[in-house]
Amino acid sequence: MKTLLHSKFRLNGQAFASSDVLLKYAKQLVETGKDNESAIGKFIVEWLDENNFITVKTSGSTGSPKEIKIQKKHVNNSAEATVNYFNLKESTKALLCLPAEYIAGKMMLVRAMIVGWDLHTAAPGKNPLEYQDSDFDFSAMVPYQVFHSLENLRKVKMLIVGGGAVSAELEQQLQNVNTSIFATYGMTETISHIAVRPINGKEKSAVFSALPKVGFLQTENGCLQIHAPEISEELVVTNDVVELISPTSFKFLGRIDNVINTGGVKVYPEMIEEKLSLYINKPFFIASEKDDALGERIILVVESERQLQFEDYSDAFGKLSTYEKPKKIYATPEFVYTETEKIKRTAVLDMLALKKRL
Repeated sequence: MKTLLHSKFRLNGQAFASSDVLLKYAKQLVETGKDNESAIGKFIVEWLDENNFITVKTSGSTGSPKEIKIQKKHVNNSAEATVNYFNLKESTKALLCLPAEYIAGKMMLVRAMIVGWDLHTAAPGKNPLEYQDSDFDFSAMVPYQVFHSLENLRKVKMLIVGGGAVSAELEQQLQNVNTSIFATYGMTETISHIAVRPINGKEKSAVFSALPKVGFLQTENGCLQIHAPEISEELVVTNDVVELISPTSFKFLGRIDNVINTGGVKVYPEMIEEKLSLYINKPFFIASEKDDALGERIILVVESERQLQFEDYSDAFGKLSTYEKPKKIYATPEFVYTETEKIKRTAVLDMLALKKRL
């Protein structure tokens, strides 16, 4: 596939007269750039080659990381859908601060190249805005970066957040931020996001709305199915349980892999975590272990140097229903994370040797 390069595309202030000039620049980045710059160069080389596909790594948060091939025509369609939804026209000044090894970072580059953005790059650290002297029209971050960038978010007019759930605590902190911020829903297989929801401002909502030409269905067990012919020739079946509001909107409830049956009641860890996030200022997650009476009992796992007691979280647990309340608390000094800062729950549970008791 021959990919087109918009004449107004800029990368860190540099213009490119042709794809060949950009290709030469990208190869230099691969050879002499820092790790994040080299990754950017490698993807640009891949995007400009004659193949009709790109190869993308999944994050590995719900299993082993793997590589999948995605058609460039679908990548192009996905980029245009985001651009049109948010009205991000040529000369949009954008900041890429996500790793270019993964789909979210790659999509920022594609949008910039095909629409003609003025794209600037920063190392994908926890506070990428800290040393930026100018303002930006648009950027994308993971929740971890947003949390550490709260004092600098004023430098971005519009921000999309993906790669993990936005906690209730973080969402609360964003209510007085002038930046227009949107949570995104998607995965590598859907070529980044296919639905968004505003998380601050007058349009704030708990409901995800589909991007153009995307529709939703549900399986018998409540999992979301995605019909998006512009980016996938097949129906995408997810493991995410949702409340389907309409053919183009839904509320996220949790992953079916994580659902806990305690005393005959189905409980979604993600919903408990959202409630607790207002009260627990350490990394944590909800899981379960076997219980003779309940079948499964809820447990709270916290990243902490010291063992925690129930009285430490009495206020937090008071906001939960009887079936949602953790019956035991486990602590470990250090969680296991993916490269994109998602907690690897199974790995943490293995580390705690909890699986032997499940």
